[in-house]
Amino acid sequence: MNILILGATGRVGRKIVTYAHHDKHHVTVLVRTPEKIQINNENLTIIQGNVLNKDDIVRATHGIDVVISALNTDGTTTLSESMPLIIEAMLSEGIQRIITIGTAGILQSRTTPSLRYQSSESKRNSVRAAKEHHKVYDMLKQSTLEWTIVCPTYLPAGESVGKYRVDRNFLPEGGVEISVSDTAEFTYTQIQSSDFIKSRVGIAY
Repeated sequence: MNILILGATGRVGRKIVTYAHHDKHHVTVLVRTPEKIQINNENLTIIQGNVLNKDDIVRATHGIDVVISALNTDGTTTLSESMPLIIEAMLSEGIQRIITIGTAGILQSRTTPSLRYQSSESKRNSVRAAKEHHKVYDMLKQSTLEWTIVCPTYLPAGESVGKYRVDRNFLPEGGVEISVSDTAEFTYTQIQSSDFIKSRVGIAY
């Protein structure tokens, strides 16, 4: 399978690249700084570019079967500005499947009809990142793509435990954290799964 991984130099993205290589998939990454990719593998294509550049996105999606976006917010609007370009390029290339990393803030609240970040369930002081992810969620909902948004709660580095709980559109009851490794592993497994098409997935221990 040909997989495009965006955000491949981030904490979760790096782990997803490792999982994909382990299974001998061909991985394409679009990165601003290729030197940050410390992997030398014949199944790896590194494209230097920017997710905010339409031409770069078009180049990166050529010949791809599935897109995984582990882009984070980093105090910017990169997430919401890049998604329309990604959706457009995917539709142009005939790519249907996209899996993205979101945040638990955009899952449904269990106590009110709102999303978690808009309710008392959210313990975060800042909702800026959740608002960015909410914009992406709305864009994907309005698209014809087969999308899945993996929504982890607090993400410590941690090793892979391999056992965790997931819940469609909600955070698992009482869930407070999930490691980077387990988040990456679950996200990666979604390339072969249709269980959560057009859904958000809460993930926690």
